[in-house]
Parts: sequence; structure tokens; C-alpha cells
Amino acid sequence: MRFRYGLDEMPPWGQWLAFGLQWFILAVPPLIIMGKVVAGLQSANVEAEILYLQRLSLVTGLTLMVQILWGHRLPLILGPSSVLLVGMIASQTRGIDAIYSSILLGGVFLVLLTVTGLFGKLVRFFTPRVIAVILSLVAVTLVPTIMNLIIGEGTETSTLTNLVFALVMLTATFLAHRFLSGFWKSALMLWSLIAGWVVYTAIFGLPNNLLTGIESGVNYPGYPEIRFTFDTPVFTAFLICFLALSINDLGSMQAVGEIIKPPGLKRRITRGLSVTGFGNIISGLMGVIGPVNFSGSPGVIVSTSCASRFTLIPAALGLVAAAFIPAFMAIISIIPSVVVAVILIYIMSVQLATGLLVAVDSMESSDLESLLVIGLPLMLGTVIAFLPAEVVGTFPAAIRPLLGNGFIIGLAAALFMEHVVLPRSNSRTPDPNDPPAAADAEHCGE
Repeated sequence: MRFRYGLDEMPPWGQWLAFGLQWFILAVPPLIIMGKVVAGLQSANVEAEILYLQRLSLVTGLTLMVQILWGHRLPLILGPSSVLLVGMIASQTRGIDAIYSSILLGGVFLVLLTVTGLFGKLVRFFTPRVIAVILSLVAVTLVPTIMNLIIGEGTETSTLTNLVFALVMLTATFLAHRFLSGFWKSALMLWSLIAGWVVYTAIFGLPNNLLTGIESGVNYPGYPEIRFTFDTPVFTAFLICFLALSINDLGSMQAVGEIIKPPGLKRRITRGLSVTGFGNIISGLMGVIGPVNFSGSPGVIVSTSCASRFTLIPAALGLVAAAFIPAFMAIISIIPSVVVAVILIYIMSVQLATGLLVAVDSMESSDLESLLVIGLPLMLGTVIAFLPAEVVGTFPAAIRPLLGNGFIIGLAAALFMEHVVLPRSNSRTPDPNDPPAAADAEHCGE
């Protein structure tokens, strides 16, 4: 495929800024959605949410810059990982110290896996059927969180009103998904987010005194007060999440590699995984959810006919700059929870569809056994995800982050079914040099 600007070519300044703005527009919605969800889990305080979004934007922008210049050096956007979000939700009763310490250690684990070559051996266990389960599990285990966002506790609107609004907005979003194309479709999350926000505010108004006390001007978000805490069950749960994250990261880099055919893709993947690990180390230190590379980039590259990695530099600089402007994050913080829920439903629908597509592609014939390897883990993960909090609270504290995590239980069941109960002798295993078996569809309208 021929591009107007190749991987290492620098477009003219005007086009460079225009392409960079497009990447920035694609990077902002996942940051807003994941940031608001995690900040809401940790605190109901508006000021705390703004600080969280500032730190998350700073870490995301810096990690993106390092990836572009020294990591995989591909035109590949990144943002908060929904796999880690699942782990954070399941472990929130253990406290943020244990969670962010585990994210830091998970980043160290990912770096060690990459530089020692162990990643290539572990990835063999993640066959296409297991990858299909991973993509699908993330979607189904986030349903309780989405449900709580729609209910909107503490808001003045009723649950029925929010539900009706969510259904109407979701219908409009999928109609736009059908009829839009190119960049407009790639940035659908942003257009839907803005439209839903404006319409909801026009109908129901803004909460009183929501933005009082917010600082204007430029402000450094600072460091959170986090003490390093090693919690074995939480750490174990996040190790498993990081294995899934690494598969997503690999798939995203492979997806872009298939489009632009860069030299030395294997070395780029190794560097990219290492930088993702370092990004998660910084995330743990800064007390924010860790990053992962997204796979929405191929659509943007093809639609713009620009494969230059340098066009992502303005996006990275924009994210870093936004981290120092509390007023910008304050405006973001007033997005209604039901609008966030609708965007999450759209994102997870795309991810679930991707998982089903991988499952179909992995089947040599329509045999029941292939579907059982996928069906049982999804059932177990869903059951665990919907267990009432008071029931999970009765589990022994030492194993609660594992047994109470639907993603962990589902993934364990998938590995057990795939390699022990119903193994397939000619099962195809991922390889870092292969075309993408399943790129991460967490935050892109592919």
C-alpha cells in the first residue's frame, strides 16, 4: 500500500498539525471514559477526579511520545487499558495502595517478560480461542459497571429516564456508525460523546455548583499519596491481567505492521512492549490506570493515506499540555455518567464483536467443542461479575481479588478448557511475527 507520507517522513507543518489534531481527537475519548470510571470508583470528589484526569493525561502523553520516538516507532495511538480496569474494579476493596503497587509491579513484569524472551514462550498458550475469550470477557465483565453508570446514583434524574436516554443515544450512535466513513467514523466516539453531552445538558441541565473551587490557569497535578503495598492476591490478579494486556499490545502492533510493512517489526514489537511496561510503571507511581496500544490506528492510516509516526507528536504534546490545565479537565468532569455508559457500551460492543470474529476465524468447522472452549469461560466470568458485593465479601480475604474477578476466573477456565479438557492438536498459536490474530479493539470504532 502506498502512502502520501511514509513511516519516517515528515509532512509539511500545516498538514503535520492537521494530522496531529486528528490523532488527538482519537486519543481523548478513551482517556475521558476510562479516567472518569476509575476516578469515580476511587472518589466522588470533583477536585479529585480532575486531578486524576490530569495525571492520566500526563502519563498517556509522555508514554505516547516515547513510543513514537524510541519504542515501536509506529503510527499507533495508546490509552488506558480496559483489561486493567476490570482488575481495578475487582480489587477496589483492597485499597488503591495495593492496586497501584500491583500495576507498577505488573509493568516491571512486562518489561522482564520482553527483555528475557519469556514472552514468546508464554504467548503460545494464548491460542485464537483463548484470545477470543479475552476480548469477550473484558466486555461482559464490565456490564455491572456500565449498569451502575446508567443508574446514576446521586443524580437528580430517574433510572428510567437515564435508561430511555441511553437507548436513544445508543441507537443514534450505531446509525452514525453505519453511515459515517473515514475519519468521521474513526472519531465517532468523540462526536457521540459531545452530542450526548450537549443534548443531556440541554434537557436536564447541570448540577448546581459543580465547578466551584476549580483552579484556573496552569497547574501541575502533583503526585498522589500512595504507599507501596505488596498484596499477593491483588498482585496475582494483575499479573494475569498484564498477560492479557501484552496480547492486546502485540495484536495492535501487528495490525499496524500489516498495513505499513515496516522494517524490523520484531524489534519494534519488543521495544513497544518494553515501553508499555515502563508506561505502566510510571502509571503505578502516579496512581493512574496503565496504558496499552490501541488497534484503531490502521483505519486512520488508510483513510488519511498518511503513515508518518511524527504526526502523533502533536497529539502527545496536546495530552501533556492538557494535564496542566485544570479548567480543561473540569469541563470534561461534568460529562453525565449515562453518556459515559453509552460510549462504553459502544466500545465493548465493538470489542465483543471482535472476539466473536476471532472465534469464528479460529474454527476449522462448526464443531461444538470449539464453542464450548469459549462458551464456558464466558458463562463463568459473567456469573462472577454479577455476584452481589455482599456475597463476594464473604470470600476469604486472601483469595477475594482472584475468586471475585470474573475476568480472571473466565481466563483460567479458557486456558484449562483449551489445553487440558478439549485440546486441539493442530491449534494455531500466536507468534510475534505473524499477522494479527486479534488486535485490541478496546477503544476504537473499527
